[in-house]
Amino acid sequence: MASSPKSCDTFVALPSATGNGCMIFGKNSDRPGNEVQEVVYLAAASHKPGDKLQCTYIDIPQVEKTYAVVLSKPSWMWGAEMGANERGVAIGNEAVWTKMNGPEDYDEKLLGMDLLRLGLERGGSARESLDVITACLESHGQGGPCAEGGDWFYHNSFIIADGNEAWVLETAGKHWAAEKVTEGVRNISNQLTIGKKFDLSSAGLIEAATEAGIYKPSDGEFNFARVFDDDSLSTLHSRYCNGKRLLKKYSENGQFNVSNMMSILRDTDSGINQESGTCASQVSMLPSNQGATAASTPACHWFTATPDPAISMFKPFIFTPNVSIGELTLSPQYGLADPARIKPRFSSKVERRHQLYKAHEKLIQMKAADERKVNGIIQNVRELENNCIADMEEILRTYGESSGPKVAQLFFHMSSMEVNFYK
Repeated sequence: MASSPKSCDTFVALPSATGNGCMIFGKNSDRPGNEVQEVVYLAAASHKPGDKLQCTYIDIPQVEKTYAVVLSKPSWMWGAEMGANERGVAIGNEAVWTKMNGPEDYDEKLLGMDLLRLGLERGGSARESLDVITACLESHGQGGPCAEGGDWFYHNSFIIADGNEAWVLETAGKHWAAEKVTEGVRNISNQLTIGKKFDLSSAGLIEAATEAGIYKPSDGEFNFARVFDDDSLSTLHSRYCNGKRLLKKYSENGQFNVSNMMSILRDTDSGINQESGTCASQVSMLPSNQGATAASTPACHWFTATPDPAISMFKPFIFTPNVSIGELTLSPQYGLADPARIKPRFSSKVERRHQLYKAHEKLIQMKAADERKVNGIIQNVRELENNCIADMEEILRTYGESSGPKVAQLFFHMSSMEVNFYK
């Protein structure tokens, strides 16, 4: 059901691997090469009883309150590829193709990216977000075109993390299994990875697989991945193994850090960084909220908002009062006139590039004419990023009430500096 499938990779390192009491999350969002991904901030909100929420394709009941979120999202859809909320939850999703894929996937339901955003807007912890996603999946299902061209359909897996715990959630239609990550590091790619060990699952999972004719007791102990995974994508499995190897390499000393996660997301030899398809990247540092000292340290989220992390800059964002990310990573909005909202969908194209995306395009175009100059620019951008990482470590180490105003426009400030580098 998928033509020329793209690929994503999501990673998490637990405090036992980072050595600083924090969870570190990372994701590369690999999408069609010409797709624009924007970074947006949405404030917490209250809603009236009976309100409806317009997701990418369908309306669902709204909840009374939603958390503030920062999202990296394809600009044409409501949902997001990755993001975080004010409660320190970060989520990334992966496309997976399963034995439950079928004609019903063409029916417009919730996209996996919608489920991810719902989990962030409604979940105050990793476990709460997991419960939100699975409840919405079971109530509304997943389906509909996952790309602006309308010819890409898949199911989804997720890593859901906060400062205290991380979960892997994998789905096949409305069926699902979840594994709590208890130590070390974990990654997911475009294949099911949960086997015989899972901590939670959809009701009647084994019975449903038996009824579908894909499992029988004589097959041995129930293995979620073996039962549901579609082996047609077996050629992609090496990328999952490469991601696992890189995580192990950087975490062997028990001091895995934000820079290590960025290095993994930039790794092209492993296939983790798809130079023509990695549309955006995220890294999050999620402190534990256990204890008064840890509770005063906020989560810090880094986004590129541009393709190819190897030549992009990660820019930090912290939830704080009066936070503003500016306009540089916001795509044009067309409301009800958007081709994604009008049936038949995607019958025309509109301009979706934001200002930072356009500036980054100039860098890529310049590379063909003067690679040496571009390499110099990239080196300067990387130096700025490294300095920013060091500065953020100091800010977070001493974070207090007076720190909020200092970081409220930090993402916008760094985005502006990046644009100036590309002029």
